[in-house]
Amino acid sequence: MKILVTGGAGFIGSAVIRHIINYTTDSVVNLDKLTYAGNLESLAEASTSERYAFEQVDICGAVELERVFAEHQPDAVMHLAAESHVDRSIDGPAAFIETNIVGTYTLLEVARSYWNGLSSERKQAFRFHHISTDEVYGDLPHPDEDAKAHSKLFTEKTAYAPSSPYSASKASSDHLVRAWLRTYGFPTLITNCSNNYGPYHFPEKLIPLVILNVLEGKPLPIYGKGDQIRDWLYVEDHARALYKVVTEGKVGETYNIGGHNEKTNLEVVQTICTLLDELASKTSSFKLPASSLITHVSDRPGHDRRYAIDASKIEWELGWKPQETFESGIRKTVQWYLNNLEWCQRVQDGSYQRERLGVM
Repeated sequence: MKILVTGGAGFIGSAVIRHIINYTTDSVVNLDKLTYAGNLESLAEASTSERYAFEQVDICGAVELERVFAEHQPDAVMHLAAESHVDRSIDGPAAFIETNIVGTYTLLEVARSYWNGLSSERKQAFRFHHISTDEVYGDLPHPDEDAKAHSKLFTEKTAYAPSSPYSASKASSDHLVRAWLRTYGFPTLITNCSNNYGPYHFPEKLIPLVILNVLEGKPLPIYGKGDQIRDWLYVEDHARALYKVVTEGKVGETYNIGGHNEKTNLEVVQTICTLLDELASKTSSFKLPASSLITHVSDRPGHDRRYAIDASKIEWELGWKPQETFESGIRKTVQWYLNNLEWCQRVQDGSYQRERLGVM
């Protein structure tokens, strides 16, 4: 099978491609615009495979998308290309509307036209897998407000109530995907995941940012009291789940994917600090304890207080469940960053990308 992965140079997309190349016999076409968050170095090993191809293409460009479909003839699409940083969506929502809504529409139409031209056998087997977020559901009751809060989880039937421009744009794209199934019979599936973490995460995100700030002795800014709760999912567990869905999932279904790891933001930061005290204090000059760098800043507008996923459906129907606990996954993640500080530097200054693309 040949799978077209949009956003394959991003954090989750690159994990999906590494999984496919390392653990399956399928081929991959990585389609990525290479915005600030796209990084080909995360695919350095996979890119040497004969089963890997790269196309630098914007999902908003129909003509180039048509060329890619015609040239590579994919059997499935895994659509991960998206603007995904909430703070950036608050400061500049237009890019999120363009990429996440207009881009998804454009990709759906090009893919549908391609699908219509396939043989009956290939048409029957084709899948369009749209990867989304739990943020489309809004937020859940917080234990500070509801003693039974932990029994209340996002399910595949939870009503949409997005809070930020980012989550609203992802909710819109989900609705488009479902409409293309209902109206045109286009074979779509949707997954909604909880917060991902792990290797190759762009350094502006919470976990890598905390690690790098500690090593540089910089403050660790925490929104409000840091009591916002998230369900944390190790990215390689997520990649396994996504491949399960695109190869074994039922057309028209939605699957929630979570790590069963509810933690407050403050707990996450404190855990990282404790691990850095243990793993990095002998090789770095930051002041012990690392938690002394924690500072509290004004909360961001519309900040959801709690997300938590009920991932029982994907376990019952497809046999997937996370292999990593938060404790095992976060230790692996911290150690990976300590071992790959040069990668972080190259991502931040763009040097690898310029070298790879022949740009000085």
